Amino acid sequence: MRGTRMLARALGVESAVVEEVREEERLGFVVRVRPRREHRGRCGRCLARCPGYDGGAGPRLWRTHDLGLEQAFIEAEAPRVTCPQHGVVVAHVPWARHGSGFTTTFEDTVAWLAVRTDKTTVSTLMRVAWRTVGAIVERVSAAMRVVRPPFENLRRIGIDEVSYRKGHRYLTVVVDHDTGRLIWASPGRDAKTLRKFFRALKKEGREKIELVSADAASWIGKVVREQCPNAVLCIDPFHVVAWATKALDEVRREMWNELRGRGETERANAMKGSRWALVKNPEDLTRKQKRKLRAIEEDNQRLFKSYLMKEQLREIFKTKGSEATYMLDAWLAWVGHSRNEPFKKVARAIKENRAGIDAALVFGLSNARLEASNTKLKLLTRMAFDFHSHAPLIALAMLKLGGLCPPLPRSR
Repeated sequence: MRGTRMLARALGVESAVVEEVREEERLGFVVRVRPRREHRGRCGRCLARCPGYDGGAGPRLWRTHDLGLEQAFIEAEAPRVTCPQHGVVVAHVPWARHGSGFTTTFEDTVAWLAVRTDKTTVSTLMRVAWRTVGAIVERVSAAMRVVRPPFENLRRIGIDEVSYRKGHRYLTVVVDHDTGRLIWASPGRDAKTLRKFFRALKKEGREKIELVSADAASWIGKVVREQCPNAVLCIDPFHVVAWATKALDEVRREMWNELRGRGETERANAMKGSRWALVKNPEDLTRKQKRKLRAIEEDNQRLFKSYLMKEQLREIFKTKGSEATYMLDAWLAWVGHSRNEPFKKVARAIKENRAGIDAALVFGLSNARLEASNTKLKLLTRMAFDFHSHAPLIALAMLKLGGLCPPLPRSR
């Protein structure tokens, strides 16, 4: 008796009575069990007590942790019950999640490994196919959402998009600024996709949102204003500086083409390799790039003034606060009196989004957390390449970046 209890504990089926242990050549060890009385006759989805329906399709097997060098399975009857809410369903078993062919402890171990190591290691160690790992990760992520609801206490969120497959496949992602955790992701990058998040958040959750950071995409601003009228939208400073960087590169190309058109080949050739000297932050320049920048200052004032415009805008967003809003006014006046058309386009874009940009400066909110999450998410996309759809990728991201990964069994 003591031996069977120890075996049940080792295999993660303490809430069951071990009836038999046998070895089968094809499977390995098979442990026959029955649920204890308090776990019988319950709906497999909601765990409510329900009247029996029939005996089901006979005994079922659940893969569990290996016993030494041999695979092991739990065997038990799988009767069906009639649930008022879910209809006829297979009865709950305390050692496995509904619809799974693996024990809960086995799945938690697979999920824990998937978050921390490569797919070859997970598949080889646990002796399961990588696509099976994807299905397990989905179930574990869904179960952990119930235990650790990701939408609790949301006040400041960030919204962004990230490419996860070739062919313009994107995910819209939402991060909690206060915890740094990924709280939601879905395929697509449009208003319809983002509305799914706010519907999941529900009215009470939407009313609690105070600040939302995002880029200047019109569809994000439209949905935020529509769904969270009390929230302040903060336009991400990184994207605003990116506008200026793009404008600077446009000026550089224009100057290069003008010099070539005038036959000033030597001056045009001198601009080769100048792109990184212009777009990189001054503190990150190499010695060679610093020399290139000094040469531009001496030889090409128009291009160097464009560089200063970009750098001044970057300094404004580093300053932040109300002082930065006054500095931005001065920057807009400077650009407005220049003849620099690419930067005038940037100035017009800033004016169109001024309320959101000022909010980002005053509240000091940016999408920096999202950029960090997106970098990690892109690494996960390589790992999840062989998954059958985007769903396992999102589930894996929620486990790793959303704080939903369960601890190893027995380590709680």
